[in-house]
Amino acid sequence: MKNEYSEKALRDLILSIRGADCEAMKRAEARQESLAKPPRSLGRLEELSVRLAGMTGKVNNKFDSKYILVFCADNGVAEEGIASAPQSVTASQAINMTKGKTGVAVLAKRFGCVLRVCDVGINADIDVPEVIPRKIAYGTRNISRTAAMSREDAVKAILTGASLAKESADIGAEIIGTGEMGIGNTTTSSAVLAVLTQRKVTEITGRGAGITDDAYKKKLSVIETAISVNSPDKNDITDVISKVGGFDIAAMTGAFLGCAAKRIPVVIDGFISAVAALCAYRLCPFARDFMIPSHASFEIGYRIAMGELGLVPLFDLSMRLGEGSGCPIAMMMVDAACAVMNDMATFEEADINDSYLEPIRKTDAFSVKGK
Repeated sequence: MKNEYSEKALRDLILSIRGADCEAMKRAEARQESLAKPPRSLGRLEELSVRLAGMTGKVNNKFDSKYILVFCADNGVAEEGIASAPQSVTASQAINMTKGKTGVAVLAKRFGCVLRVCDVGINADIDVPEVIPRKIAYGTRNISRTAAMSREDAVKAILTGASLAKESADIGAEIIGTGEMGIGNTTTSSAVLAVLTQRKVTEITGRGAGITDDAYKKKLSVIETAISVNSPDKNDITDVISKVGGFDIAAMTGAFLGCAAKRIPVVIDGFISAVAALCAYRLCPFARDFMIPSHASFEIGYRIAMGELGLVPLFDLSMRLGEGSGCPIAMMMVDAACAVMNDMATFEEADINDSYLEPIRKTDAFSVKGK
């Protein structure tokens, strides 16, 4: 019988992904040039509309059906006292999301996004029908002592995330945002990022939801110990996730791959989501073509993860909540980019002779030298 969670299934998923549609992007660029406005005057909205064309293969896009997938899991490393909240908060907040009471839930409702909350590793039994049951295990092991999970469970978690993304697309999702809930997951994310980038732990590790100086020093020490104890192979993403990651990171990695396979845009939230996006990119470089960063996370490692991805966040509100809370806001910017592309008049339609713009189009006529 075929194993839907095998390494072969993961390889097949990766091989199914193709990059952006370059011809559609060229048509989108031509459309932007024809719109009745100074060249490039709508800045990153223009850039975003062109990228969206590369994702869908269409110049004119509309994303009415917006989904946010939140992957919830506990991390054994929390027992080291490196988080400000008790582990029980993971289960509580997962349930509260389904009641519309958390940050991402409120924003999702306000902006018309469907919120799907998935248990991939909460250390408790969740008897709430609205929480999608995909539990791999009751949390991971303590990475400062041993590997977080088996390689087999890491593969299963990645493919579980991909499956949920594909399933969401099949039932109507046109754009998907990624979120997480898991006490201690800035520690696991920092460990993964440190391995992938070979940076010093102090360069990429922040204070998460807020911790004391002593707890922060402990956090740095725990991450360094975890990397030393487990010796993850930076060239083997599954190995890195299995040894120092978490089920939430693994599942989000899969969600990025699943969206790319379905050729639909997928929004990166904050730090943990960005680390998962980097994992997906390292597994399949084409996956990046479908990623849209939302906000610039307050976490110091976020900038490094974005640098590795070669992406720039759409906005900076000093957010650090996680949960996928940046995704609904970014999706409104996606709507704005689509509105410009779809509804603005061209010079011809506006009865304007645009020949006066030719000198401007040939150079950078907007920047002031030295500024």
